[in-house]
Amino acid sequence: MPKLKTHKGTAKRMKVTKTGKVTRRRAFKNHMLSKKSKSRKRRINTTATVDGAMAKNVKRALGVK
Repeated sequence: MPKLKTHKGTAKRMKVTKTGKVTRRRAFKNHMLSKKSKSRKRRINTTATVDGAMAKNVKRALGVK
């Protein structure tokens, strides 16, 4: 079976940590920030983990076991 190519769109958006978890950025921090509270913007700044079947699909797209 041939090698799988890395899905570059996924590679730019996701990152696999040392322990094997998949992290991603959060949405809604592009524009209209004045109406969003400081606490909401801080929460958006943090990374989130991808869980379950979606994490499995992402790892396959990145070529990670």
